[in-house]
This record gives sequence, C-alpha cells and structure tokens, in this order.
Amino acid sequence: MPATSSTPTGELPDETVDAVVIGGGAAGLNGALMLARSRRSVVVIDGGTPRNAPAEGVHGLLGLDGTPPAELLERGRAEVRGYGGTVLSGEVIKAAPAEPSADGDPRFTVTLADGATLHARRLLVATGLRDVLPDVPGLAEHWGHSVVHCPYCHGWEVRDEPIGVLATGPMSVHQALLFRQLTDDLVYFTRGTALDDDARARFAARGIRVVDTPVAQVVAADGGGIAGVRLDDGQLVARRVLAVATTVLPRIEGLEDLGLPLQDLPNGMGRHVVTGMAGTTEVPGVWVAGNTADPSAQVGASAAAGALAGAHINADLVNADTTAALA
Repeated sequence: MPATSSTPTGELPDETVDAVVIGGGAAGLNGALMLARSRRSVVVIDGGTPRNAPAEGVHGLLGLDGTPPAELLERGRAEVRGYGGTVLSGEVIKAAPAEPSADGDPRFTVTLADGATLHARRLLVATGLRDVLPDVPGLAEHWGHSVVHCPYCHGWEVRDEPIGVLATGPMSVHQALLFRQLTDDLVYFTRGTALDDDARARFAARGIRVVDTPVAQVVAADGGGIAGVRLDDGQLVARRVLAVATTVLPRIEGLEDLGLPLQDLPNGMGRHVVTGMAGTTEVPGVWVAGNTADPSAQVGASAAAGALAGAHINADLVNADTTAALA
C-alpha cells in the first residue's frame, strides 16, 4: 500500500478530534468508517506497511475473495473519506495520555515522525503485528509467495503442490495436519523440535513424512519460487511450497506511554495486547483491534473487530457528551 495514496501529514486538523486511529489496515479503516458514519471527527494515521502486502489476494472474505490487498485498502480509504473522515500517511512515533478535560474526559497527544501532532479524545490502535521468521538461510525472500503460514489464507492456491512444514514448535503439528488437507505430498521438518510418539503415529496415519535431519537452507528454483530444502547432510528434499509458523509481535513501538497490557502467547509464539469486549483495554480511552490483539484474525475478522471497536468508541463518546451537557 503506497504511502502516496493517503493525504500528506501537512493537512492535520488543529482542533481536538473525537478519535485518532493508529493503523490504516482493515481493522483501523473499518473502525474509522463506523466513527465517520456516526458524524465523529476521525483521523487515520496510515504507516503504509500492511502485514499482507506480499500476498496477491485477500482470501476467505465473502464477496471480495481474491481482491488484491492494496486495492481493498484503497477502497476503504475512499469510503472513510466519503463520510468526512481523514486518512493521513505518516508514522506515529509517540502516543501518550494528555491532561484530561475539565470534566475528566480523556485526552491524548499523537506525535508523527515529521514532528506534526494530533490531539484526540479517544484512540483506536490497529497497528497489526510483525511476523518473525525462523533464521533459515533462503527462507525470508520467499515470504508471502512460496513460503506461507496460513492454510485458510493461502491453502487453495498451493493445493496439490509438494509442501514442506518447517517446524517451529508444538503448534506446527496442527499446522501440518491442516496443510495435509490440501495435498497428499507433505514433509514435516522437525528442525530440532520435539515430536512425540503420538504425533508421529498421527503423521504416519495421514501419510506425512517426517525428516529429523537438521535443515541447512531453502534452495531457490531457477525459474522462481523454491526448489526445496537442503539438509545438513547435503540431501535436497524437493518442495515447491513451505509452511512455517512465525513468531508474532505487536507493532506498538512509540506507544509505550499508553501502558497497553501485553501477554505472551503459548509455546513462545509471540505476544499480543490484551483486550476486553469490543477491543476495550484497561487504559481509559484506548481501544485495540485487529492482529495487534488477535494474531489469528484474518482480514474479515480484523475488519469486524475494528467495526465493533468503532461503534463502542462512539457509544463511549455519546455518554461523555451527555454527561458534559448535563454539567
């Protein structure tokens, strides 16, 4: 998603806006859409680096299956602007609580990399996450194409191919069984991870070959994509697709002053921000939606979470406005 597709940061509003949305992906834009349709002043800060940028299409999204990610986001930005919302290109380097209003309504200051600042009553954090791949030579350059992670995002596109699963931990066993649904030719590379007798028996029953020899590198094919996996003993195991579970880390650099609660995922799979109903957090005035809170959410689920958070933020603002009017 090119940064030039959003409004330059020089056009920031001077007044305190109802909400600033940090992150211009599916969750952030759908949250902004709900707020803008409720006649709220909302500004989306779009960093221009969506997680699904390498993918050719969004899948599992009813009515929009196969839509290129950049096209989907461009439509979303246009819709938000159509209801009076603002979408800006920029990088948030700091977001912090500010002095609340006289009646105790929360306030926040958001600072961008170019020095511009925004003031907001509420924040929706929808910055997504970062995938950290295992340190296997030759792996990273094929990420999002011949190297995939999600059978629901990419499975149909790689069906019937020779697929390899590069194990990273216990969840890789489940990942392998899911990909076995898509191909009869599946190899599981343990890479030093534990694989108990029960898992080996289940793999054998489903015709999944297990390779315990350490992996040396991923070998590129001459015509593009990958040719296979080179083992430490020199053997090349031919594969056209590799599935790997990444370590996921929320993109919350610059948001430390908000004090968002973090929690480790099981089995060393990464971290996420802890949220309650509709993306609420223990920080008054701050909501979180999308992969930042739910690493397993696909585009549709992330958009739905953003919409729910946006509606919840509007309801909270309605209550605050009513309280202020009574006073």
